[in-house]
Amino acid sequence: MKQIRKMILMALVLAAAVLFTACGSPYSTHFSATVLVHSNDSDSASMSFSTFKGTMVFKVKSTDGDSAIRYSGSLKSGSITVYYDNAGTKEEWFTLQAGETVEGTLGSPGEGKVYIIVETDGKCEEGKLEFEVE
Repeated sequence: MKQIRKMILMALVLAAAVLFTACGSPYSTHFSATVLVHSNDSDSASMSFSTFKGTMVFKVKSTDGDSAIRYSGSLKSGSITVYYDNAGTKEEWFTLQAGETVEGTLGSPGEGKVYIIVETDGKCEEGKLEFEVE
């Protein structure tokens, strides 16, 4: 009887884990990095690194359709492409190449959750990206 209870309990825990995992972000973060510092809250996100290779996903919240997301970034070597997604479609936003510094605004990304997806093309060095919802 105790074994049946344990099995039922384990099945419920496993089902709950699958359910909660399926309800998360449609994008996944996976990377290798050295000296990586990153932060993310509802209205800002940032990352800086010595080396970074992979994908970093941030989630910010646009409170209304008139919101904008201001961005800035710099990179010593490598190549980074930044995408955004608000309505279930991943859209290219900007690319940052070796030696470049960028600054700009994404106007009207939509209302609700906005995913910011940072993807590298190989290993990048000495980079910094900042995003802020206005």
